[in-house]
Amino acid sequence: MKLPLIQEVPVDSLPRERLLSFGDKALSNQELMAILLRTGWRKDNVIVLAGHLLKRFESLHELGQASIEELTQTPGIGPVKAIEIIAALELGRRCASSQLPKYGQITSTRSAGQWLMIEMADLQQEYLMALFLNTKNEIIKKKTIFIGTVNSSVAHPREIFKEAVKYPTARIILGHNHPSGDVAPSTADIQFTKRMIECGQLMGIEILDHLIIGHEDYLSLHESTDIFD
Repeated sequence: MKLPLIQEVPVDSLPRERLLSFGDKALSNQELMAILLRTGWRKDNVIVLAGHLLKRFESLHELGQASIEELTQTPGIGPVKAIEIIAALELGRRCASSQLPKYGQITSTRSAGQWLMIEMADLQQEYLMALFLNTKNEIIKKKTIFIGTVNSSVAHPREIFKEAVKYPTARIILGHNHPSGDVAPSTADIQFTKRMIECGQLMGIEILDHLIIGHEDYLSLHESTDIFD
């Protein structure tokens, strides 16, 4: 029976399209390998070729230990594809063994203020930054969420929590600067912070504070208002 060419496979069953639609976790090992291989050869489309390659090895662990010579024993896998497979598997091993970088530990409002002053005091535009903390209050990720005036219509909480769930985030500290140097919070600052606190309660991620950074000073909304109570 003639095997279908990759172009003849229904679009909704192609590995790349399935990854876009359903995410990488929904794909089988064969589909992930097909994406890595990119193309088949004259006898097999890429999905079939990926299946042949995986069947040659008893497990993914064995595949991960294979040499170029062993990989190229599968018809359709030449030296270039073998090298790409080895490089991808090694990169995967390095990702698995790597650790999240830590940028220091937040021990108090003062330490958070000093940290954000260094990052933001001299900025000429208004920036909103989030510090993502683990359970030890170590900063595991820092990210500029938005550049411009902070309000809930443009600096939406979903952008912050979308980033937070990528990491083992237990708490978040928000910081944004006022280029004017005046650290007094605006109505939009208060409303945005309230909305973040409410969303954090739903997500199980605590909003520790929202600091406004001036040129030589900062203001903690946690210490200066009752919105965190």
